[in-house]
Amino acid sequence: MEASVPGRARRGRRRTRAAGSPLSRAAVLLFLSAFLVRVPASVGYLVRLPRSFRLTKDSVKIVGSTNFPVKVYVMLHQKSPHVLCVTQRLRNAELIDPSFQWHGPKGKVISENSTTQVTSTGSLVFQNFQERMSGIYTCSLEYKPTVEETVKRLHLKYIIYAYREPHYYYQFTARYHAPPCNSIYNISFEKKLLQILSKLVLDLSCEISLLKSECHHVKMQKAGLQNELFFTFSVSSLDTGKGPKPCTDRNCESSRRLAKAKNLIERFFNQQVEALGRRAEPLPEIYYIEGTLQMVWINRCFPGYGMNDMQHPKCPECCVICSPGSYNPRDGIHCLQCNSSLVYGAKACS
Repeated sequence: MEASVPGRARRGRRRTRAAGSPLSRAAVLLFLSAFLVRVPASVGYLVRLPRSFRLTKDSVKIVGSTNFPVKVYVMLHQKSPHVLCVTQRLRNAELIDPSFQWHGPKGKVISENSTTQVTSTGSLVFQNFQERMSGIYTCSLEYKPTVEETVKRLHLKYIIYAYREPHYYYQFTARYHAPPCNSIYNISFEKKLLQILSKLVLDLSCEISLLKSECHHVKMQKAGLQNELFFTFSVSSLDTGKGPKPCTDRNCESSRRLAKAKNLIERFFNQQVEALGRRAEPLPEIYYIEGTLQMVWINRCFPGYGMNDMQHPKCPECCVICSPGSYNPRDGIHCLQCNSSLVYGAKACS
């Protein structure tokens, strides 16, 4: 968790000064709107990347095992690594008259399929991996070690999973001094605040979503009973391309945009504090309470996907498609147990 928490030393003093100094609705909204033009077009940014599975030189080609099924992870809508129909011991050995035959969840794999290919050396390759392609694949290998020896047969099993990057976003909370909770000014202020925040991140292809807005009475030690607005909102990156793209390095476009949006939002609230510090009395009836901006980075998986570092140690921070016997109905982070679920990627327990 990360938080932006400047000191709150001046909070009580400002509350006392604000008491008995109401300001008109138009003046309050004008005061808030003034910050929009003061935010610079761009600021520095902190890159945040999911640490998910990466294809290395060793994993571009995956070999099988006669002892256990080999797990293979393929990013949704991307090309898969080559899944070889040999073991590590046979990978560099001479095989006389080899014969390969692949079977998947829907039966025999046809090499002429536009999305699935079996190469001349028996490797299985997916060109545009879809959810429905997840499942158990077996390869039957027949070969002769030498011309004189009899034919040997191997059956290799693979479990191939679709995976996605997490749906990640920043969640913010902030508090404002407010008029009585039944005041119509609070509703107008909420709408104006969301409009300004949305405009801040519009050019970054990010969106602001209001998660919760509540008004509460707060008893202060020296300032008495106060009214406060509690805002919780998120900023997330919009998909600008067709289909999800892998985030593989520090130039991950969506992470850069999201980090810039976070910095703009923090700058916006900091400037409200600076403006209030320079302002003569009376203060606005609605104003940001210094030090209450909190921020946390959140990862969530899409429905039908979940994280499980015990089941998927090679892809611990990937959102891997839920296996039969589990499901994820919403944007949680784990697949839940469901014995009646018989498919990969279940979004309901049925």
